[in-house]
Amino acid sequence: MKKQTKNKNIALFEGQQIRRHWDEKKESWFFAISDIIAVLTKSIDPSAYWRKLKERLSKEGSNETVTKCHGLKMVAKDGKMRETDVADAETLLRIIQSIPSPNAEPFKLWLAKVGYERIQETTDPERSINRARTNWQRMGHSQKWIQQRMMGQEIRNKLTDYWKDNDVKNQDEYAILTNLIHKEWSDLTVKEHKDLKNLTNENLRDHMSDAELIFTSLAELSTRQIAETMNSKGLKENKIPAKKGGQIAKHARLELEQKTGQKVITKNNFKLSNIKRKDLN
Repeated sequence: MKKQTKNKNIALFEGQQIRRHWDEKKESWFFAISDIIAVLTKSIDPSAYWRKLKERLSKEGSNETVTKCHGLKMVAKDGKMRETDVADAETLLRIIQSIPSPNAEPFKLWLAKVGYERIQETTDPERSINRARTNWQRMGHSQKWIQQRMMGQEIRNKLTDYWKDNDVKNQDEYAILTNLIHKEWSDLTVKEHKDLKNLTNENLRDHMSDAELIFTSLAELSTRQIAETMNSKGLKENKIPAKKGGQIAKHARLELEQKTGQKVITKNNFKLSNIKRKDLN
């Protein structure tokens, strides 16, 4: 059973500590690979085990898996900050598959289950949509909010499709442009907005009010239409429509706030911890 410690950068699995780091840009946890190996293999030198495993993976042609692991300074057993190889959950699951240990079977079974669910959702996208609806309902969202959230996601998808087709190459560049749009319309970075709502690894949009969703969508819709008109290519050129699209939504937000006397940006969230346990069953 996995348990949480008071230190959010430490997770416990079967009584053993697993160091982790939350990446704000990628919105993903990165785990210390040597800690995972220690749990799975009971090795007295998990770092050496990982070095040999990296060599084997490379020889087997799994260089992509190895290159996705990168160094990050973490607190070691001696209390000092030391460079440690880390990986996200997806990469870790690939590594776990390569560890010949019966202790890895629970992880492999879980991976197979998740993989099967994802295959089902690929062949039948309605499964994914229904799962999202159920999760939002459990968070306490209304049907009206859910419709707005889904409409906003469609607008978001069209924008990222445009970026993908026009030389915006990776998730880091997507994050840069997304943050630029968000800062322009809300006067807050994505991180600042999440901090205001007291969020960590939760999806910010899942905790937005109706108005926040609408203005986010207006900013992203405007960005895409301006980018299409300008035929923007690559990160540098797409920063221009990102700023302009965000500014359009900002002007609309300020006008609404002036007319109503109420702020659009709110610190309210829909955390599951605020919902009674019986509602989740």
